[in-house]
Amino acid sequence: MSENRMPEEKRILRGLSKEEVEERFIEGFVNKTDISTEKSAKEIVKSNVFTYFNFIFLVITILLCVVGSFRNLTFLPIIIGNTLIGIIQELRAKKVLDKMSLLNAPHAIVIRDGEQKKILSEQLVKDDVILLTAGTQICADAVVLEGTIQVNESLLTGEADEIEKTPGSRLMSGSFVVSGECYARLEKVGKHSYISRLTAEAKAMGNEEQSEMIRSINQLVKWIGIVIIPIGIILFWQGYIVNGETFQKSIVSMVAAIIGMIPEGLYLLTTIALALGTMRLAKRHVLLHDMKSIEALARVDVLCVDKTGTITEAGMEVAKIVPAKDAENTFLQSLLRDYASAVPDNNATMEAIRDYLERKGKDKDRDSDTDTDNDSNKDKTAEVQTFMAARRKALEVMPFTSATKYSGVVFEDGKYLLGAPEFVMGNAFEEIADEIREYTKKGYRVLLLAKYPGSDIKGTLTEKPEPLGYVILSNPIRENAKKTFGYFKTQGVAVKVISGDNPETVSEVARCAGIEHAEKYVDAGTLDTDEKIYDAADRYTVFGRVTPKQKQKLVHALQDAGHTVAMTGDGVNDILAMKDADCSVAMASGSEAAAQAAQVVLLDSDFAHMPDVVSEGRQVVNNVQRSASLFLVKNIFSLLMAIFAVVSTITYPLEPAQISLISMFTIGAPGFLLALEPNRNRIEGRFLRKVLLKAFPAGLTDVLIVGSLVVCGEVFSIPASDVATASTMLLCVVGFMILIKISHPMNKFKYGILIFNIAGLLFCGICLNQLFAMSQMSKISILLMIVFAFAAESLFRYLTIGVEGIAKFISSRAHRGAPQK
Repeated sequence: MSENRMPEEKRILRGLSKEEVEERFIEGFVNKTDISTEKSAKEIVKSNVFTYFNFIFLVITILLCVVGSFRNLTFLPIIIGNTLIGIIQELRAKKVLDKMSLLNAPHAIVIRDGEQKKILSEQLVKDDVILLTAGTQICADAVVLEGTIQVNESLLTGEADEIEKTPGSRLMSGSFVVSGECYARLEKVGKHSYISRLTAEAKAMGNEEQSEMIRSINQLVKWIGIVIIPIGIILFWQGYIVNGETFQKSIVSMVAAIIGMIPEGLYLLTTIALALGTMRLAKRHVLLHDMKSIEALARVDVLCVDKTGTITEAGMEVAKIVPAKDAENTFLQSLLRDYASAVPDNNATMEAIRDYLERKGKDKDRDSDTDTDNDSNKDKTAEVQTFMAARRKALEVMPFTSATKYSGVVFEDGKYLLGAPEFVMGNAFEEIADEIREYTKKGYRVLLLAKYPGSDIKGTLTEKPEPLGYVILSNPIRENAKKTFGYFKTQGVAVKVISGDNPETVSEVARCAGIEHAEKYVDAGTLDTDEKIYDAADRYTVFGRVTPKQKQKLVHALQDAGHTVAMTGDGVNDILAMKDADCSVAMASGSEAAAQAAQVVLLDSDFAHMPDVVSEGRQVVNNVQRSASLFLVKNIFSLLMAIFAVVSTITYPLEPAQISLISMFTIGAPGFLLALEPNRNRIEGRFLRKVLLKAFPAGLTDVLIVGSLVVCGEVFSIPASDVATASTMLLCVVGFMILIKISHPMNKFKYGILIFNIAGLLFCGICLNQLFAMSQMSKISILLMIVFAFAAESLFRYLTIGVEGIAKFISSRAHRGAPQK
């Protein structure tokens, strides 16, 4: 029997040969899939070219060519330019993201030809043997060959329980290793794996936009797309049939109204703002898995952070090892060394302990080589030899889990536990509380090494452990921590520290880092109901001894209280909370599973980049929100003017070329230039509501002024061309009014934008008057234009005051009524 198994064991440990790997590559059994949430270059081009509104522009271009009105094709260069710029910017952003994603791509340790190699996960093939350790995300469906690991499958099943996997157990791709170490053979790779099938189903169901800004713009565009067709048909019918206009005039008027209603630059503005924000963050070593997550960052008002790797440096070091009261110190370090050798954990804590013991061992080894003639040196040498010789054999091992907060090893001379003192000692913790308090008050993290007299270390601890010693660990606070948290304080972003460590220790560290209200801490072990968790979420700043499931519930509690929550983390114990937060941020130096689950990855693991990330998001959303008001003024005017034309049976007064002139210098150019300005103000209110409140007074002013001018033109028999030219100038005046209003407070940059666009408008109106249908006006037309321009200023001012007053009244009524519901 053993003779039959030996060759199989040898083959497994050697993994696949180079020839076997190449054979599977040829057969297509590679761990690569075409399923991706990111757009390909082809999809980017298609999404920018083949749009509903581009189709409308194509139709109206054909109609204008048919009637010979080539002058009114001035919108075409703008549309083509918009499309090309959108494609170029998205491709540039994709190139940056692809390059950074490659640097941050998941890797795997594979056994091939008997050697361990680290390769990209997508280069794995079926039957490859891989090594899985704590923090690794399982990249393909596999079966355990050797070793034992604890796996969390919450990302797939929603269940947070850690499941033990032993030889023969199946592993699902997408789950991640919490603790332990094992070798596994890949069974299903690429598109055949479990996670790929789930992703394919999710993609088939459609990718719902999570960004409020994008969702609002989509909603707006949807309704505009619905109304322009029937309004266009009615306007043509009225002009050609009812008013007896020529076919050309009817087509031109209809096209002018439709072009005015289409927000052709709004999508482009949003795309460019997101792409530029993504590229600016990339220069700061920040990777966005999704460009739209930048908006979630901008709206964050609660930031949840872990202590280790965020407030403190990622590295951990052992300050000292202290024997427990009444415990012998003779074999403490040798016991700890054997313990560290036995457990498969490779987390930061255990690595720090191993490094410390290795240094101590070398120091003792050097001491033993010194002069041994002295009696004291002889005693020391004997102790060293005992220390170096002691090698306990592990009979059973229980890796550390975030649920138990300790690990365990069974040696021939007894059972031992190492972990958080509160969890190891249980109800007997108060007996040792005073011993460790002097360390926790100084911000140290303390682990307890204890001997367990019970029979089973994997079940519930029924006997009182015997304390042997304490491992005192320290994390230096990051140099820029105070400055970073000070920034969030000034920006109105509350910081919550959620950690698995002792709450008193975390509180002291948070206080030293300058986190406001760090003295308000709680032990999450006391939060045994959802009600207590929800109550504590609002009352406390520091949460210690938090389990992964509690982290997730704390995020839910903050969200239910109306907060937009960002969760930062670097370990597998953070993934549950990161998955459910509005925005998740991972440190690249931490768990690979956490980095892949996060929306934002700090590639250099420097938390000081977080202010840059939040500021960049605010700049994008604030600037798009501000510029969107300019675009909507034209849309509101064109829609209401078209309705006015239908009701009053007049022909739409403007031509497409004139609409293009207005759009160019009062909307497009200033809107894009304003989007480049730094804007770090906190985002408040709903996107669509704020945009409409700013745009509606100007749009209504345009309709009333132009409508009045058209009526006056009828009364005084002013030529239609004069009315159209005067209307164009009035619309430009109102356009500059709202541009000035949304630009407050003014600065040199904004004055430059205003002067540049006024100069551009005057140049095109005077020197290119034929191209933009700007005719010479009669004296009465000029007089009416001047009178209505002054009237427009007062009307715009009072409409703005009125609309803002109504909005405040409705908002206050809503707030008063909310508690009564």
